[in-house]
Amino acid sequence: MVLYTCGQKKTGPAFAHPCAKAGKALDAAGYKYEIKVVGGYRMAFWTWGSREDDRTEVKELSGTNEVPILVLDDGEVISGSGTIARWAQEHPAARAATQKD
Repeated sequence: MVLYTCGQKKTGPAFAHPCAKAGKALDAAGYKYEIKVVGGYRMAFWTWGSREDDRTEVKELSGTNEVPILVLDDGEVISGSGTIARWAQEHPAARAATQKD
């Protein structure tokens, strides 16, 4: 499982940044996951020129260059912090591990 973020993966309050919200929701649900940080912050004008290149992989996976996105082990892509948080709450890691056995 891979969480793509802008670099605000777990810092700051979850209500203040979408990437932090997604990371904290996965942590609360008991998941272990890889974090891939992509460049091209929307609010940083100095990254605007490289944003397309920095987020090519994200766009190929999700159809948009916005993060966070979560790529599950089976290849399913979940986009957006609210959707990721809802998925994590509905599919806690302990229950997912039990269903595999």
